[in-house]
Amino acid sequence: MTSCLLLMSIAAHGVIETYQFDTDVQRARYNHFIEELRCPKCQNQNLSGSDSAIAEDLRRQIHRMIMDDKSDIEITQYMVARYGDFILYRPQFNAATAVLWLGPLGLLFIGLIVWWRMASMRARPKPIDKDLSPTEQQQLKDLLVDEDLVRKDGGAQ
Repeated sequence: MTSCLLLMSIAAHGVIETYQFDTDVQRARYNHFIEELRCPKCQNQNLSGSDSAIAEDLRRQIHRMIMDDKSDIEITQYMVARYGDFILYRPQFNAATAVLWLGPLGLLFIGLIVWWRMASMRARPKPIDKDLSPTEQQQLKDLLVDEDLVRKDGGAQ
């Protein structure tokens, strides 16, 4: 019983950040930023879901910038300048991130070309070897025709 109370008291001491906003628009902007920006320490967690100290600092900084009437572009530029493109879940398109944006399309294009080449090679008729005598060529053609008939007939003889 005592251990259960001890565990519940630890959870009660968790920090819940509450920031005051003048308008609902400011609150919506704040929520948008903490959902869309990645915690630099937690790797793949947004600022709203992170309990790290740096996430707390970034949430505080975002609140301060919003209250100072900074635009969304200014806030994003500040964060990118300080932490790099990594902080953005959807990095901006530029030379450094072109591979991230165009890589999947390039791989899809290469896959389609390989599929098309393989399909066209299968559909192309196989050439009969020209080094065979006319009699041998005729025998080979007859064998191929017989094989095609067996395939079409379902292998029944």
